[in-house]
Amino acid sequence: MKLVRYGEKGAEKPGLIDKSGQLRDLSAHVKDLNGDAYAPESLKKLAAIDPASLPAVSGKPRFGAPVTGISKFVAIGLNYSDHAKETGNPIPSEPIFFLKANTALSGPNDAVEKPRGSTKLDWEVEIAAIIGTRAKYVSEADALNHIAGYSVCNDVSERNFQIERLGQWTKGKSHDTFGPLGPWVATKDEIKDVQNLSMWLDVNGQRRQTGSTSTMIFSMAKCISYVSQFMTLLPGDIVTTGTPPGVGTGMKPPQYLSVGDVVTLGIEGLGEQRQQIVAA
Repeated sequence: MKLVRYGEKGAEKPGLIDKSGQLRDLSAHVKDLNGDAYAPESLKKLAAIDPASLPAVSGKPRFGAPVTGISKFVAIGLNYSDHAKETGNPIPSEPIFFLKANTALSGPNDAVEKPRGSTKLDWEVEIAAIIGTRAKYVSEADALNHIAGYSVCNDVSERNFQIERLGQWTKGKSHDTFGPLGPWVATKDEIKDVQNLSMWLDVNGQRRQTGSTSTMIFSMAKCISYVSQFMTLLPGDIVTTGTPPGVGTGMKPPQYLSVGDVVTLGIEGLGEQRQQIVAA
């Protein structure tokens, strides 16, 4: 299934995208796509519904983030060797992770705010996992069993805030709109091999990032298992897993986003996003 939340901000409805690409309403079957909706028993019930029996949604409504009410938004850093190299960092010997504020979560095509005082606004296309079952001290072999599905994430970053403002990475990763997610969550059955998906990102129509999940330093399973050794992951939680090379801070000279710029990005099987940069 490809699960979505659609409608105006604060009034999103649950839906799914059927095999023909038609948006259909799920409101009669689930109140919203929160953590409970991504639990295995809930997904099993939704999967049993014939999409043709659901009301078709006309037009092109806004898509919100495809999960709501999360307890944590976790991000893995420097998880592609070429990205570590381009930013002048050594290849990590174990996963690096940090938290993004839950309030950073936004829709896949919503505007991204350039914060007040921002001088180094950057982009990062990433694949995110949505947790389906409680994960604490899970093994790497069992880790993927705790995932409900996958989604595209733009881990928007303000490098000046992140690196030069004497704080943890969270400071440069958590402004409102710094976590566009979606357009949908593809349940695990939709993705044959999470470690073999192409990914890309353009700025103003010019290619900046081209990569594949096959080049992760630490696999999706390793990332989930590792994080679960330090904190309990709950249904609906988001774990986004690093970006391939091509970020603005790694360019020579570095290039950053300005108000009016347009970022487009996508991952094979998980859809595409589009964001315009606006002043906060």
